[in-house]
Amino acid sequence: MENEFAARRAAVARGLAARKLDALLVWFSPNLRYLSGFTGSNGAMLLTPERAIFFTDPRYEIQARQKVGCERRIAKGPLAADVLSAIRRLKLRRIGYEPGRMTCDTYTSLEKELPMKASLAAAGGWIEELRTIKSAEEIARIRRSVETNSRAFEQAAARVRPGMKEQDLAAELEYRMRRLGAEKPAFETIVAAGVRSALPHAQPTAAPFQTGELVVVDMGAQQDGYCSDMTRMLFLGTPPAKMKRAYRAVLEAQLAAIDAVRAGARTARVDAVARNVLKGYGLDRAFIHSTGHGLGLEIHEPPRIGRRDRHRLAVGMAITIEPGVYLEGWSGIRIEDTVVVTGSGCDILTPTSKELRCV
Repeated sequence: MENEFAARRAAVARGLAARKLDALLVWFSPNLRYLSGFTGSNGAMLLTPERAIFFTDPRYEIQARQKVGCERRIAKGPLAADVLSAIRRLKLRRIGYEPGRMTCDTYTSLEKELPMKASLAAAGGWIEELRTIKSAEEIARIRRSVETNSRAFEQAAARVRPGMKEQDLAAELEYRMRRLGAEKPAFETIVAAGVRSALPHAQPTAAPFQTGELVVVDMGAQQDGYCSDMTRMLFLGTPPAKMKRAYRAVLEAQLAAIDAVRAGARTARVDAVARNVLKGYGLDRAFIHSTGHGLGLEIHEPPRIGRRDRHRLAVGMAITIEPGVYLEGWSGIRIEDTVVVTGSGCDILTPTSKELRCV
């Protein structure tokens, strides 16, 4: 992907003048990976109109030499010292930085040692905005991650029985995804049964599954650096009519929201479509989070698909669609797919059936 990394760095270089910047300093790991392919834990990049300089420490010298296709500097001490040296040498004046992505300690160490006429200027969100539109290679990686995730779910779900613990199913899901090629889970796997399924971000416990319980499984894999996200529901036994009705409501809301996804659509509109379906069932007040979010190198990326968000979807965005309802003391239901926005709609990457699976 080196040509792609170089093209991304060139796009940033071309955008500096419009932002009245002499350079952009990137310190956030996912943004560094996006611009260079670097996967280590300590790195920085200084981009100017003419060059890109990557900084890391000796632990990553070999990786940087093998993976990073721009100029490299191996720091013997804190990276900030070498970054400052480059700023002085290049006589840079206005340097953009990522305010929400840099620690106060790093900012302070840079700011107090800058040359007299140099200054740091907030330029947050720039790389994240570029990351919202995925290339063909990025979409292929997300698709592989989605498929790995779904296969892991199928293998683990076949083992679910009454008496199995939430923690055991979560461990089985993560074991399976790793065996199938994932580097790690994209986030802490959510498994919650019975009344605990009404907690949108429940952590798995040692509680055993009981017959007559609904189980929510929210899981994602990270593979080749890219994330997937899926939520499916299991029921132990035969679901009662109330459960079937609530599940049908969420499924109809999810399908309607997916149908509303297309290039140019407002994110708030997609969210509103899901809420309107749930309102018809009297369940709209039980939907307490946004309808979805972007994903890629991170599990949560722009755009957010929420009621107050006014972004427009664009071709190449990878997003989730995940409406849900949560009724305290009863159960929670969420159905989630990963999709890619196209000009006429979207490509649903998640292959797993959305039928309520009874075990």
